[in-house]
Amino acid sequence: MSYLVLKDINKIYPNGYHAVHNFNLDIEKGEFIVFVGPSGCGKSTTLRMIAGLEDISSGDFLIDGKRANEWGPQQREIAMVFQSYALYPQMTVFDNIAFGLTLAGVDEDVIEERVKNTARILGLTDYLDRLPRALSGGQRQRVAIGRAIIRKVGIFLMDEPLSNLDAKQRVTMRSEIAQIHQETGATTIYVTHDQTEAMTLADRIVVMKDGYVQQIGTPYELYYKPENVFVAGFIGEPPMNFVTGIVKDGKIPFGKNQLDVAKKLGQKAAEYEGEKIVLGFRPEAIELGEIEDACHVEADVELTEMLGDNTNVYITAGEEKAILKVDPHDTPEMDSTITFSIPYESIYLFDGETEAVIS
Repeated sequence: MSYLVLKDINKIYPNGYHAVHNFNLDIEKGEFIVFVGPSGCGKSTTLRMIAGLEDISSGDFLIDGKRANEWGPQQREIAMVFQSYALYPQMTVFDNIAFGLTLAGVDEDVIEERVKNTARILGLTDYLDRLPRALSGGQRQRVAIGRAIIRKVGIFLMDEPLSNLDAKQRVTMRSEIAQIHQETGATTIYVTHDQTEAMTLADRIVVMKDGYVQQIGTPYELYYKPENVFVAGFIGEPPMNFVTGIVKDGKIPFGKNQLDVAKKLGQKAAEYEGEKIVLGFRPEAIELGEIEDACHVEADVELTEMLGDNTNVYITAGEEKAILKVDPHDTPEMDSTITFSIPYESIYLFDGETEAVIS
């Protein structure tokens, strides 16, 4: 059996609001799992149920094969890092990190050794005598993480720990969290609304929307094998482009262009004739100009964004809009008309009603 098991977990508040619906997940020991989704999707509520900070309305939560629904946070041997640093301002970095061990009555010599080892892992050795106000945001977050990992528990829970940091600090802390996970080997569940954090940190990602799990998989699976329109549009930056249309003679319109979806549908082509379908393609999947075995699109260039290693090109085709990612040396002129190709192998098709993937 998996180390952590969440089986048919539901959270219903006294006012009747159903925050989490039938959540199912098996987590192996040492895995790094990320819950991702927009605000209000239920990811933090699920994390708090795992931590024992929220009651589970129905379902079973197992830790190492034992039902833990009624266990308190201490019994679960879980350490949690919150969005706010929650450091004691009057205590030094050393005392903040050592706080949990001090409360537990651990011997002072043991505390000193473990604090120094934790500070070494986190790059805080030179800051142990400082107060939190003398630290940067990234350093404060490392102290908060240090206070969690020093307890040597088996499960770490992190609730949007990087959201208060600036962009540069987030990049640095992402790599540091990944290194800490490698060194500690603890089972980690991490909540974020940032899909970049999810893609770079996770062994597996749980994508949530409106309290429901949309898909569970590796970063590769979610990016290249999305199961529905929501996952396809949520994972990826810039997001996947979508074109919605009624299939007529095996094609859907994209501005004045006709995109041949019958080749991609194969034997299902007749089934979708006259039905609404959603065609998706990633910004980087296109080729400028016309190539074989592809849909060809003529469009107008509205805006270009030079980003160094690539350029985002915003185009319109009739009332439809899309973003293309191209080599900066091939950046088209503003207000020009271009032709680009979408290889059939890079096209995703979704049912227009259910939004589930077809092909």
